[in-house]
Amino acid sequence: MRNFFSKKNADMKMEGSETPVASGDYFSGDASGEHTTTAHVDTELSIHPDWKLPQEDVYSFRFLNIECDSLLPNQLSIAGIKLDEKDSEEWGLDATVFFRHSMNKTIELGETTLALLDQNDQVLGRKTMSLKEVGKLPPKSSRPWVISFTKDELNIEEKPEDGWKVVFQLKPSARKHSLDLDEKWQKTLPSKDIQDLESLVERLDKPKTTEVNLLGLKAAKRDNGDIQLIILIRNGSEKTVNLEKVPLVLEDAAGDELAKAVFSPKDLKVKANTSKPWVFIFPEKMIKKEDYSIDQWKVYMPKSS
Repeated sequence: MRNFFSKKNADMKMEGSETPVASGDYFSGDASGEHTTTAHVDTELSIHPDWKLPQEDVYSFRFLNIECDSLLPNQLSIAGIKLDEKDSEEWGLDATVFFRHSMNKTIELGETTLALLDQNDQVLGRKTMSLKEVGKLPPKSSRPWVISFTKDELNIEEKPEDGWKVVFQLKPSARKHSLDLDEKWQKTLPSKDIQDLESLVERLDKPKTTEVNLLGLKAAKRDNGDIQLIILIRNGSEKTVNLEKVPLVLEDAAGDELAKAVFSPKDLKVKANTSKPWVFIFPEKMIKKEDYSIDQWKVYMPKSS
């Protein structure tokens, strides 16, 4: 068994990132993929029984596992540890990762398509392989493993920058459209509100794979005259959408254009096949009418955008 970490590397960190998926999306029809609580789950390190590692590597894996983000119940994830260029005649990349899950039972993975993505979610490589050799993963565990990408499985010729990740590439038909909450919302929203949002996203028709659309959730006039909107941004595509500019038109109950603006939200990214709620505020000076009703209202992106 190889030595995974150099003794000279004192600044140990996770080079890659991760994107969890619902276990029910991987194990088709498995009801345990549904979660009714937002309690976070920390995964416990599990070394494959056939791996004979020096104690230094075990300590390193244990430290890096602690550095991983907590999971929600019934999730699967691949956390990127490090990426090495192969020491062989034919170039390739070895991705050392943690296979993590937060289910309350032992699981075993099967034949799976994995994709290597860069920090902007662009596909760098792809391979289909059997993950049975990863072994049986104990409940709520995190197992280190190496995924080898050959030159033919990659569309790059050099190692990418930190922030890469390996993800489960699930068939679109097998994936549910799910809620993507900003970290601040996750920490501040009551569990009941999060569950209501999840239920709403599940009830709505899934957006087309080519579209990003909006659903207005709530409109309110603030004491200072501003109008605050909570909008659900629905991304039906298989790529993360980065919204640097969001042009919006607001219509009141009479169908009149009440306000129009182009917003520049900070770090508004909507993950593939998810819906994310976001707050937009029209300042009072942009409101075109003095007397209006927003008991009924409509918001949309103008076609010219």
